[in-house]
Amino acid sequence: MPTKARNHNGYLLRWDGHGVLFDPGEGTQRQMTRAGVAANDVTWICVTHFHGDHCLGVPGVVQRIARDGVEHPVDAAFPASGHEYWRRLRHAAVFRDTGVIRERPVSGERMVLDTGDAPFTLVARRLSHPVEAYGYRLEEPGGRTMLPAELAARGVRGPLVRRLQEEGRVTAPDGRTVTLEECSVARPGQKAAFVMDTRLCDGVRELADGVDMLVIESTFLHEDAALATEYGHLTSAQAAAVAAEAGVRHLVLTHFSERYRVEDEHRFLDEASAVFGGEITLVHDLDRIPLPPRRLTGRERGQESVHG
Repeated sequence: MPTKARNHNGYLLRWDGHGVLFDPGEGTQRQMTRAGVAANDVTWICVTHFHGDHCLGVPGVVQRIARDGVEHPVDAAFPASGHEYWRRLRHAAVFRDTGVIRERPVSGERMVLDTGDAPFTLVARRLSHPVEAYGYRLEEPGGRTMLPAELAARGVRGPLVRRLQEEGRVTAPDGRTVTLEECSVARPGQKAAFVMDTRLCDGVRELADGVDMLVIESTFLHEDAALATEYGHLTSAQAAAVAAEAGVRHLVLTHFSERYRVEDEHRFLDEASAVFGGEITLVHDLDRIPLPPRRLTGRERGQESVHG
């Protein structure tokens, strides 16, 4: 439930020109205005499940998209089993409708959504909650990072570098064949996962595996672990254990039960820090959290030191 200090859910992930809006709860349209987020910034709406705190903001967001004349497609992912709820939310009031919303119902244990030419893949994975719920994982394709010192050592420069990237091998000025593997290292794509209401399950672990940022619910403290299991939620310690096991770089905790007071916040951080040694953020309304920079490989770090 919203409190005097905290709005309903609503999380926007900015990703290379796209805006992925997760779980717009009641009041999201106004929070977007306060945060300087325009309807035109939204390209995806991803709903994890149809409990009110995760979807009651859909009508306002959709109607704002219509009113502001957004022209680009806005894809909407949601559990297919809740299509009737989506339909009610989508048409909850009288307004001049828009044709840019494209429905992407999710079903099965795991589903890869068609993201077209977006610079990321989007996977939905079923979770464990009293109603059908899904988590989402975004991942950019891997690539290769060129190593200037290795290129220079082989005399590969200018147009030859582009050819090497495109064809995988070139003939250097001295007649040697130079391969892409000799002059570059694999660069893993950045990854982010969004996990809301769920008990511990295989889906949580799959979504979190190796991500740079994990945004995950932390509804209860450890002392209320029995309630967490009963109602289909996680404790802060459980969320942190998932992050530690999965090799997450930045753990973002959210979705705290209203039973706890504002002055209890440090207890969530204390419990998580005892389990996870990486960076942890407890989110507050309108927080902005940067995705960690791409990891450097050992060879990249060596190149960095060589070139100062």
